[in-house]
Amino acid sequence: MTGENSVTAATAPLDWGVRLLYLQFAGLAALTAYLLVLDLTGVFANFGVAASLTVMAALAAAAVFLVARALGRRQVRARGPAVVVQLFLLATGGFLLQVGPVWLGVVALVLAAVTAVLVLLPASSRALGVD
Repeated sequence: MTGENSVTAATAPLDWGVRLLYLQFAGLAALTAYLLVLDLTGVFANFGVAASLTVMAALAAAAVFLVARALGRRQVRARGPAVVVQLFLLATGGFLLQVGPVWLGVVALVLAAVTAVLVLLPASSRALGVD
């Protein structure tokens, strides 16, 4: 194995974890856009509550984007927040399992578990220089 290939193989778990974080950002951005459309069409009776929910979704999307970008730049301090994001996603998945749709809960649980494992693997630690 050449030197470049070994570096790529060593950082692959972290790179996939970062890709999954960007996927989570895309999902939150889509949710924000959907909520914004609902806000503008007047579907919700209480505009203040609806607008605050939309703002919270937008802030969550921005936070996940910043964590993904920092982890992609190999900043070790982004690892903890990345794991915390996965804990929130696990809680969301558990809630969705209880109230539905169940398939979305399963997707959220699997996505959170896989992302957390990828970020916490020893190869990711080496790529971040934590060893």
